[in-house]
Amino acid sequence: MSLTLDHIQLAIPKDGEQAARAFWTGLVGLVELEKPDALRGRGGCWFALGALELHLGVETPFQPALKAHPGFQTSEIDALAARLPHVTWDTALPDRRRFFTSDTFGNRLEFIQKT
Repeated sequence: MSLTLDHIQLAIPKDGEQAARAFWTGLVGLVELEKPDALRGRGGCWFALGALELHLGVETPFQPALKAHPGFQTSEIDALAARLPHVTWDTALPDRRRFFTSDTFGNRLEFIQKT
């Protein structure tokens, strides 16, 4: 059996799509994907993430993920950190530069650049 990652899903609150787009396209720089017709009525939005996808799904009631988080690899960590609010750098791993932040809704996010 072969197992690979297809997508990552994070929760957003009802009617949070515009704020999510502002964060993920405006600040992070991802490209939005069109959701399949069969799923559009559920709300949320999808973004291209290299060969993978980032899916944002509406969860009611909404509660942000404060510990569990995706780790996104980047080759431009300083430029990305400069665009994002509330960046906390972590130096615990000597073979990579990384910081933590949260999205518009408080979901924890990690951004990594391997050295």
